[in-house]
Amino acid sequence: MAKKIVVLAPHPDDETLGCGGTLLKHRAMGDEIHWCIATSMNHSADYSEQQKQQRSQVIDDVSRLYPFDSVITLDFKPAELDTVPKKELLQALKAMLEQLRPHIIYLPYAFDVHSDHQMLFQAMISATKSFRAPYVEKILCYETLSETDFALSPLNIQFQPNMFVDISMFAEKKYRILDLYSDEFKAHPFPRSIEAVKALGTLRGAQARCIVAEAFILLKEIW
Repeated sequence: MAKKIVVLAPHPDDETLGCGGTLLKHRAMGDEIHWCIATSMNHSADYSEQQKQQRSQVIDDVSRLYPFDSVITLDFKPAELDTVPKKELLQALKAMLEQLRPHIIYLPYAFDVHSDHQMLFQAMISATKSFRAPYVEKILCYETLSETDFALSPLNIQFQPNMFVDISMFAEKKYRILDLYSDEFKAHPFPRSIEAVKALGTLRGAQARCIVAEAFILLKEIW
């Protein structure tokens, strides 16, 4: 039976960095894939009108290339989710969940450096308690270059994946989608470069005995 998938992205590009190949694999298997973007440039004075228009076009182009069945934007300001009342963020996520009623959810890692990632993780875990969202069967965390790997702490909070997805057949399309986010990437050795993306995919592939893989932490599965 086809599944309904939601990827929760704090910002556009997180979805493709973290699980682009996996989403493409879901699509090839006949699953529905839905993209929930938590923040939007349109509600921030920190960006020009040209930047906002360019970002809107990129989102449209990315959506068509997968293609996603739907794109939902929660419209919070970027880099300010830690200032949003928890109740407001929780209500927005609950409304999205009730609209889509997904079986599988991909979300950012709890200890990513960016506060937007942390706030979304915490709110989504609350929103997906089994008595609130009984239709959710599986929740996984993806890793985001320059956020997950920069989570330095004396505590053992490093990303330690326990699930791998072979994306060897979908890696090239993932890279083509990432090319649409040209403003977010710089030349190697910048931590968010196409070389870094490919290197991480190769590493995860070696760990999973395949050519290219994406890695996840499985938080919950009901079967």
